[in-house]
Amino acid sequence: MGDQSRLCSVWLGSETGILKGVSLGRKQAFNFCNTSHLSRDQEVRALCWLDEAESELLVGSVDGTVKTFSTEKGAFTDARSCGDPAEGCFCGLAALGGSAIITCAESGALRVWREDSREPVTELHAGTHVCRMRQSPVHAHKVATGGKENGLKVWDLQRPEEPLFAAKNLRDDWLDLRRPHWVKDMAFIPGSDKLVTCTAHHQVHVFDPSTPQRRPVLEAEYGEYPLTALALPAGGGSVVVGNTQGQVAVLDLRKGLVRGVLKGLAGGVRGLQCHPSLPLVASCGLDRFLRIHGLEDRRLQHKVYLKSRLNCLLLGSRAEEGGEEAAGAEQEVKEEEDEVWDAMEKVEEKVEEEEKVETKRKTTEEEETQKNKKKKKKK
Repeated sequence: MGDQSRLCSVWLGSETGILKGVSLGRKQAFNFCNTSHLSRDQEVRALCWLDEAESELLVGSVDGTVKTFSTEKGAFTDARSCGDPAEGCFCGLAALGGSAIITCAESGALRVWREDSREPVTELHAGTHVCRMRQSPVHAHKVATGGKENGLKVWDLQRPEEPLFAAKNLRDDWLDLRRPHWVKDMAFIPGSDKLVTCTAHHQVHVFDPSTPQRRPVLEAEYGEYPLTALALPAGGGSVVVGNTQGQVAVLDLRKGLVRGVLKGLAGGVRGLQCHPSLPLVASCGLDRFLRIHGLEDRRLQHKVYLKSRLNCLLLGSRAEEGGEEAAGAEQEVKEEEDEVWDAMEKVEEKVEEEEKVETKRKTTEEEETQKNKKKKKKK
């Protein structure tokens, strides 16, 4: 299993509890689990890297268990209970310094766990109906949360008493009616203090905690269906969003306009992630496919069927080797096909001889038929 796991550059969690690894170069998928003990309690809801070397990853299950998977050994090396199933599923999972992990449940229970402790060292309540928790890529001790009627909040885990930033609800509409708020996903914009969120009311908002304004500094809309996931490309200045109808688009964060649309998806999007250095975005969801699109030409580059509904994905830095591996694999296949064709016996001459024999036979039969008709006429 270790040889298979080293080939994988994309990892996905499924509803059936299977951790799936995909080799983009070989277009192959591998299952890493004990298939004899699968249950809905082991459904994978969150994935994250445990270290920068990407040698281990954390897998969060519905039953509150967090497992450690070694990509070098191709096996699970540790498992611990980090929550009560009654608190809801994991809506966020992150590593803190390699020696601690951060978990967040739908009930709003946000905890920090140490390796040598069975009890959380830090615990706070982020509100009810939390849909997502994200960690800052620059400051690991900062996280953002949000959910249904639970606005965006930024927390400092070193001072968890009060949030660093709490967004205000949107202004009332033109009928002076309250506008509902439902944050589905968020991300920290690199190179600034800003955050971007997407909502179940097909809205994209940009917040700037460095200003006194607690409402969005940019509001945009996409489509007519709830947005479920977002990801930030490496170049910055844009955001990729996906909705429940399988529509994925790239939006400009400066003007809020749609730059382009990624086609090919057939089900609701549950996971989006951009490559850290290349213009690539990976997506997964209810249609059971992993897709890799190019952000520059918006073309589908990889598509792999994985048999199960997918909840989340984790893109490794080795995904950049996928193109070279794919080219090498295609060349190998082409060479093998050439060898097969060269080894086959040429049957052109045989076919021509058979056709000549058949034509001669038909001609003879026609001549005999004509002779018989002439004899009958003479009689």
